[in-house]
Amino acid sequence: MKQFDKIAEFGKKLMSLDAMESVIELVAEEAKELVDAKRCSIFIVDKEENILWTKLSDGIGRIVIGTDSGIVGDTYKTREPQLVNSPYEDKRFLSGIDKKSGFKTKNMITVPIFNSKQEVMGVIQLLNKNRFDFDEKDLELLTFFANYVSGALELALLKEK
Repeated sequence: MKQFDKIAEFGKKLMSLDAMESVIELVAEEAKELVDAKRCSIFIVDKEENILWTKLSDGIGRIVIGTDSGIVGDTYKTREPQLVNSPYEDKRFLSGIDKKSGFKTKNMITVPIFNSKQEVMGVIQLLNKNRFDFDEKDLELLTFFANYVSGALELALLKEK
């Protein structure tokens, strides 16, 4: 289980950070590497505004969507990971974001990030696996990864408030 050893090594780096942007950046880079994806966005939940927003989104500025919008919103609502290998055929897909950024999404995986109260505090979204489509193994690995990084992310979010 080489990937899980890599995650443990990454954990040492993660614990040395406390600024939210640094934590999110490191998490995004590691997630992309783990599943060989082109892009990663980490959406943060704002319950008061009913939105999901990105502090970091590869290649484009900040993204803000409703908690009930798109595949990421569905991940938030259902609390379940999503594997979408034909996004343009999925009615939940927000193709306007691709149009705005000029990026073409080929496949996607989204995984909820739970806080210590078992509430969804964020969603990791990875786009365009470099070879093939995302699969169940990627889903399992990213679910483990989301659970692994949740404490550091929750701490960074608390410090930012």
